[in-house]
Amino acid sequence: MSAINEILDEIQIPKVTKVKQSFDKTKLEDVEGTLHKLLIQKNVKDKIKKDLKIAITGGSREISNYKELMKIVVDFVKENGGHPFIVPSMGSHGGGAAKGQEKMLEKLGITEKSVGAPILSSMEVVEIGKTEKEIPVYIDKNAYEADGIILLNRIKMHTSFRGEYESGLVKMLAIGLAKRKGADMTHSLRYENMAKNIVAVGKVGIEKLNIICGIATIENGYDEVAEIFVLHKEEILKEEPKILQKSIKLMPQIYLDNIDVLIVKEIGKNISGTGMDTNIIGRFHTNAASGGPNTIKLGLLNLSYKSDGNGNGMGLADFISKKFYNKLDLEATYLNAITSTEPNSVKLPVVLDNDKYVFKACVKICGKRNIEDIKLVIIDNTKNLEEVYMSCAAIKNIMKKEKVEIIGEYFEIKFDRYGNYTI
Repeated sequence: MSAINEILDEIQIPKVTKVKQSFDKTKLEDVEGTLHKLLIQKNVKDKIKKDLKIAITGGSREISNYKELMKIVVDFVKENGGHPFIVPSMGSHGGGAAKGQEKMLEKLGITEKSVGAPILSSMEVVEIGKTEKEIPVYIDKNAYEADGIILLNRIKMHTSFRGEYESGLVKMLAIGLAKRKGADMTHSLRYENMAKNIVAVGKVGIEKLNIICGIATIENGYDEVAEIFVLHKEEILKEEPKILQKSIKLMPQIYLDNIDVLIVKEIGKNISGTGMDTNIIGRFHTNAASGGPNTIKLGLLNLSYKSDGNGNGMGLADFISKKFYNKLDLEATYLNAITSTEPNSVKLPVVLDNDKYVFKACVKICGKRNIEDIKLVIIDNTKNLEEVYMSCAAIKNIMKKEKVEIIGEYFEIKFDRYGNYTI
């Protein structure tokens, strides 16, 4: 790409400084102790009889304290005479394969050794009923054959649609635990109807299955557990929308209405279903969601190891680096898009030789001729937003200056001899 690089070599990048953003600090100090106490208070033990096989859902997101939460649930089941096992509950993720889904859990720290329960990974499903719109409802075969199911998930805003229920227990039941075939059915009417679909499918699951309880967490803007909820089966539909609203109030953000250039160092399925939280970056691949800042140009530098080659979300960017491209598993990526019915999220952006040219390309076409006017923001990923880097123009346009602390002086962005960003 010598001709392209020659053009971009002339482009200057604005200087930046480190910025510390502050968010709601609500934090649960004793996560494990609180969960154990809630399981006792809610009399969950009454539903776990001796020698019953209990399935516990394991999703693909990097939930805070995930391994510790899972182990508490496993131990609690054992304490009350049950035989727990983990069911990968992630729809079509992991390449839509049993081994791939088990591998995703392993990358999140969930293994038989770490939590004390076997992982039964299969893509086999059982049809348990139909919704009012005649959508078949499927459930993982191992979970269906268990004597009871414990739903474990984080509740937060979804990246692709809006509704009373977004990412949480109902979605885990309707999509995650339904494996690829069930996820395909629930997505079949597209994201514009997803809010209604997951409720319809979830209601069938709640009615037909022996759900022991639902365990939900919400997180603060520092990727820490803020609160835990243990819900009886009959409480899930009533309480989850209230928990979602609490979660939304705790969300982190970039304190700008407009961003000329946003550089994201890493995306991946472990970070968000769309690789990066669309609510943070202000770019969406569906018409069923909106919000966040107006981002003019977006560059991605790397794909996380834990994403296992799934580049879902790259379609929202304008440029990616060659190292990002080289990590792509296109089959896993495209399977995710086809299952979710939205190929916009996996369309290939312009691939450039290295990080330096991703920066320079975004700057060149962001619509600002004067380098001093360019609002540049650099983030690690959309989960870690406490420390970011901003240009002078970006800092001047911060909405909530009381929430931001400037650390140090402005400096030029550095790249190594291979063109990799070095901060």
